Amino acid sequence: MRITVKQLQGQLSFLLIFTALFSFLLFSCDSRKEEIHVIPPITSPLSGEYIGFGVITDSFTHLTADPSQDSPSLGYLRRGSRVRIIRRQIIKTQDGFISWVLTDGQQQGWLKEDVMDIYNNENQAITASELLSR
Repeated sequence: MRITVKQLQGQLSFLLIFTALFSFLLFSCDSRKEEIHVIPPITSPLSGEYIGFGVITDSFTHLTADPSQDSPSLGYLRRGSRVRIIRRQIIKTQDGFISWVLTDGQQQGWLKEDVMDIYNNENQAITASELLSR
């Protein structure tokens, strides 16, 4: 069996490429990991001050003392009312899950999340409230 120069060059090329790839993989897997310290920005959801602002979209809705349909009513809010949301809680019911939010403001109480649109900042909520109130 004779090996030609072309076959030898092909085998050498393959060996060089294989060695280069193996070396790259070996040296790229450095056991020393670079530590990156992540410092979250002071934002309202992280600080726990409030989650966002809600604007009531239903004609009116009852504010309740607890996140429950059976809870006593503390009052009501009309379409376009703005509330500050300080907590969210998901309650399991027979029909599934219902998301409730605890509001802060003129009246503190619980509202179903589906009766409002939620915004990140107060300016967005003010604009939405003005549009709904027209």
